[in-house]
Amino acid sequence: MAIQAFYTGISGLQNSSLGIDVISNNIANINTVGYRGYTTEFSSMFEDAIKTGTVSGGSIGSGVQVQTTSMMRDQGTLALSDRSTDLAILGEGWFGVAGEGDPLYTRDGSFGFDSNSDLVTSDGFYVLGTKGNNISDDNILTAKIDEITLGEVTTQERLRFPKTLTYPAEATTQSKFLGNIGVGYEPITMSAAVVDSLGNRNQLRLEFIKDPTQIAPGSQYTVTATTQTLDGETVSDTQVGRVEFDETGALSLNTLGNINNNGADMAIDLGIGFDGITSIDLPLVSASSISDGTIGGDLVGYSINRNAEVIATFTNGEQSSVGKIAVYHFQNEQGLDRVNGTRFSASSNSGDALFRQDANGNNINGTEVVNFSLESSNIELSYGLTELIILQRSYDANSKSITTADEMMQKALSMGA
Repeated sequence: MAIQAFYTGISGLQNSSLGIDVISNNIANINTVGYRGYTTEFSSMFEDAIKTGTVSGGSIGSGVQVQTTSMMRDQGTLALSDRSTDLAILGEGWFGVAGEGDPLYTRDGSFGFDSNSDLVTSDGFYVLGTKGNNISDDNILTAKIDEITLGEVTTQERLRFPKTLTYPAEATTQSKFLGNIGVGYEPITMSAAVVDSLGNRNQLRLEFIKDPTQIAPGSQYTVTATTQTLDGETVSDTQVGRVEFDETGALSLNTLGNINNNGADMAIDLGIGFDGITSIDLPLVSASSISDGTIGGDLVGYSINRNAEVIATFTNGEQSSVGKIAVYHFQNEQGLDRVNGTRFSASSNSGDALFRQDANGNNINGTEVVNFSLESSNIELSYGLTELIILQRSYDANSKSITTADEMMQKALSMGA
């Protein structure tokens, strides 16, 4: 009996010590961003049933063993940050990072752009994702993209972007006017900002002059359109047309055609009916215009939005997504192998990394990514200390059982003498 107590106590010491190591590591990483704690599960090695007559009296074990150490998947609290490149995942999912070997997976979203405009971790690992392929070899944005669709898991790459990037100018092709020119005989002018093919911002000016002789019902005007520089010193083109309104003031006829804007052909839209220019006996208000086209711009910098899109911002106020950070998922997250504090590798137990898909079969992150935030460790100090006290008492109890067994053997030996 004493020998069995020795084995039971020794196994208890060994496994309690392992449990203390696990909890101690959790407590040591309580301030580590993205840390996932582990918990130790124990089981009995052997048990002999005790029977009293026909009634079971319980069992006597022969020690314990560590059944497994399992990952704690609770969500860590979010800590606010002052950088859009600091990210936190709400719910399941892992960021992918890469050095020289196979990808690693982490909940630590402490990312930033290095001197080469690579999106990296604080220790230089590259963040993985899908590029938008909308940047030419000479660093010109070729398409404005709001959201990028993730590629396949095996095609994810390092998110590397140019240090300089140009947003190309887009000439105005149409300018629409809305407003009331009234019913008086004084000339009425309207203007719109337009862009030529060189990216220069110009002015499109309209002047409405009521015909001296009016033909009822309705009213008739001559409209003169002029494209010129903002200072008015250089005129590109002038076009003259006629507009007519019915008795209600709705536009019924417009003969004003296109106009040249320093080499770019541009349509002038005055609307139809009450959708555009009107002639109503009401107080005049400021007219408005809607024009397409964009002046060129240079890169201001890169940031990350809540959809995990890498956004390029330009001096002309335009923005475009140029990449998307990937969020990976696994069939069994607890099967991931810990490489170091916050990084894991895939294993046969976890299965290969995969992406979630929407109803159309497109790859998506499948979880919410929060910018300007970091996920704290999912270990609470109170929990860690409580578990540590329990395991320490278990260690002391097993140590006491060994001491007691030793005393029993000493007495047995002395009695035999």
